[in-house]
Amino acid sequence: MQLTFCFHFLLLLATIQYAMPEIAVSAEPVFSLTQSDTKIIVKVGDQLFAEYILQDPATNKSYLWPVYGPTGKSMTRSYPMKQVEGEVTDHYHHRGIWFGHEDIGGADSWAETKTYEKNGVIPPSNQERVDKLGSQKHRSIRSMSADEKQANIVSEVDYLGPDGKKTLSEVRTLVFRVDGKTRLIDFHQDFIATEGEVTFGDKKDAGLSIRVPSTMSVDSKKGGRILNSEGLTDKDAWSKRGRWCDYSGPVEDETLGVTILNHPSSFRHPTSWHVRTYGLFTANPFGTLDPESPNGPHTLKKDEKLSLRHRFILHDGSFSQEDIEQAYKRYIEAR
Repeated sequence: MQLTFCFHFLLLLATIQYAMPEIAVSAEPVFSLTQSDTKIIVKVGDQLFAEYILQDPATNKSYLWPVYGPTGKSMTRSYPMKQVEGEVTDHYHHRGIWFGHEDIGGADSWAETKTYEKNGVIPPSNQERVDKLGSQKHRSIRSMSADEKQANIVSEVDYLGPDGKKTLSEVRTLVFRVDGKTRLIDFHQDFIATEGEVTFGDKKDAGLSIRVPSTMSVDSKKGGRILNSEGLTDKDAWSKRGRWCDYSGPVEDETLGVTILNHPSSFRHPTSWHVRTYGLFTANPFGTLDPESPNGPHTLKKDEKLSLRHRFILHDGSFSQEDIEQAYKRYIEAR
């Protein structure tokens, strides 16, 4: 009797299991964040996506480097963090993905001391610019989270003048995602005049930037190309306004690219693009650049806020202009 019961029970169990629908197991890799005193490592599955350098004694700013695209290739120049044979080594202060401004309340967080050195010495003609150098000081992490969809970092950054006194605060939100064959980084910034009135100067060297790999640059003459949302290409895209801009070209044995989208809620949308054929790629709503631009100085009164909203798309060579437009539509509809 007991054996018969066990047999029928097992038969019933097998029938139930057979009849149950399969439960789909997600194959999507899970994001993870690992924090140390100096940086936060962002991974998707077991692959490195990016490192967010919170504080680097070699520089006056926070930045993202290295940053890897969907095919595992580096999407930024390595210099000056690392010397790589064949890379162009101009503009010492161009570090991965970063924000800087030559004049916030009179302080310069765009350049660095070594920017003005010649053979290890500051010439007298450059001393005045060195004296204006300020810094970005990482203050705290407000929140961090990671799951199968994305990784989020919200940090607070203090902007300091040459005298070390705070001029204003920034709340910086970074979101890392994978979307099909692309990788996305949202870089959203809220600048708050916590210390009193402060002016963002009219400067060419200002804004959110990436320094693309040397082989991707137009000047390398290996197939690099700049294209903006208005159809302007290469040097003609410099200083012009647009909803987005794209920089693409060869990296090792592949054609890759970086698109930056400028959200409609961003300050002075559509932004001007300080994008150079030698590899600098900057969204700059501050510098006049084009004489017909409505850019220029902007003053925040105490406790007023200025917001910048951008998305980086790291893509392969199959990412078309139509794909960019569709990605832009998704970006503006998501918020």
